Amino acid sequence: MSEYRAERLAVLIKEELGNILQKDLKDPRIGFASITNVRVSRDIGHAKIYISVFGDKQQQTATMEGLESAKGYIRSELGKRIRMRYVPEISFVFDNSLEEGAKVLSLLNEIKKEGGED
Repeated sequence: MSEYRAERLAVLIKEELGNILQKDLKDPRIGFASITNVRVSRDIGHAKIYISVFGDKQQQTATMEGLESAKGYIRSELGKRIRMRYVPEISFVFDNSLEEGAKVLSLLNEIKKEGGED
């Protein structure tokens, strides 16, 4: 039962955090960031939020710093929007899986082009 509840909460956090990032956060350090995944512990005490950032290393670092500094605000907003008595502690984790996926697709397309020219 609690595993289902944790999964449901993860979906809600992902939706609401997306809205918060898009409309409410005004920190200039936060660039184009997307939430790739949210994992909530079974006891609903902790939530890991996986963030992918579009841009170079400097932009990625600045965005992660901006999110860390806004953690308290984000947590309080999540509490208001989801209406929970206890909001889990949140931590942000940089996720480069989209970047790695793009590299793999680029390599596959390159191989395909080279194979078609023979």
